[in-house]
Amino acid sequence: MPDTPPASSVTSAVISEIVDKYADDLVALRRDLHAHPELSWEEHRTSEAVVSALEGAGWDIARPQGGGVIAEIGHGDRLVALRADLDALPVDDLISDPWRSTVPGVAHACGHDVHTAGLVGAGLALAEVAVRGLLPGRVRLLFQPAEEVMPGGALHLISAGALEGVSHVFGLHCDPSLDVGRIGLREGPLTGAADSLTVRLIGKGGHTSRPHLTEDLTFALGKVITELPAILSRRLDPRAGVSVVWGMVRAGSAPNVIPHGGVVAGTVRMLDAVAWADAEHLIRQLITAIVAPYSVTAEVTYQRGVPPVVNHEESTRLLGIGVENVLGPHGHVSTAQSLGGEDFGWFLDSVPGAMARLGTRTSGGATYDLHQGNLRIDEAATPIAARVLAEAAVTALSAAG
Repeated sequence: MPDTPPASSVTSAVISEIVDKYADDLVALRRDLHAHPELSWEEHRTSEAVVSALEGAGWDIARPQGGGVIAEIGHGDRLVALRADLDALPVDDLISDPWRSTVPGVAHACGHDVHTAGLVGAGLALAEVAVRGLLPGRVRLLFQPAEEVMPGGALHLISAGALEGVSHVFGLHCDPSLDVGRIGLREGPLTGAADSLTVRLIGKGGHTSRPHLTEDLTFALGKVITELPAILSRRLDPRAGVSVVWGMVRAGSAPNVIPHGGVVAGTVRMLDAVAWADAEHLIRQLITAIVAPYSVTAEVTYQRGVPPVVNHEESTRLLGIGVENVLGPHGHVSTAQSLGGEDFGWFLDSVPGAMARLGTRTSGGATYDLHQGNLRIDEAATPIAARVLAEAAVTALSAAG
């Protein structure tokens, strides 16, 4: 990393001391959140847990109407923000630990319980840094609702003023393919854009023995499923990495009946922001052309989701220094861009910032995948997240001086 004055050794010692002091509490908080997951825009108990953990530590806490928590501490013109997301996913929890989800069909299968507990830990450490007169500015904590739905709760917090005056914003996201004790860093694009696409076809149905007297809607639906991804690959720059993947298809109820309606839904993902700007118009045109020979009507619902997360150069450097203060010079490793969507991209559309990947895999252990009910997290990642976020905030504030 280039030379920039890091947070002082005294400040780093305070951060380490406080996170160590509360490490068991942070793990307990993570387990409590895991056992009581809440879906997007319903994170009421989760928000109360955050407020309860921070309210006695000197943070000025606000609860924006509609969800989430914003907390601030410190003095002066310099302001850095740290973000965590609160919501869980509508999947069954398949782990057998005592803290498995108590809510049927809902689970923290993306690690947001770790993100939240880690940011609480950073908040407790930074509060003590402030008490000891070592905080060179202000820090704002953003506990964001609804990351798992499009276009994401980041826009909600931005509209509530979460980024006003902020010079840098930082976040972490669990990476179960990376060993605990390692942080994945990448300057520039980290994630892809992600949109939601639903195509509903309507046409004349009939008996499968007389397809020529119908509009053979099922056949037309199959054409949309196979041809749209293929044509897009020839109409957009292949370097954009465009991917259309269908997750749901539904049509008909009997093998000998051509239905009069059917629907297919999925996601549109890409690595490139320019392609993202053009994708919706092009996809609508292509679907109309694909179904035209079959005389069916296509109703297209295209919801723009989230832009790519593009890490700012200076912010990535400062975050890297924070990682080194915690894990040493080998604590961060290079990480690749993925097609996964993350609404942290909306924050980076407004202010410079960076997101890193938090290693959560036990060394030598199994690799799990995000958004799966069997996701397992090495809980040592939670205090690491707390220390890295706190160090990043102090490093960024110190560099601004």
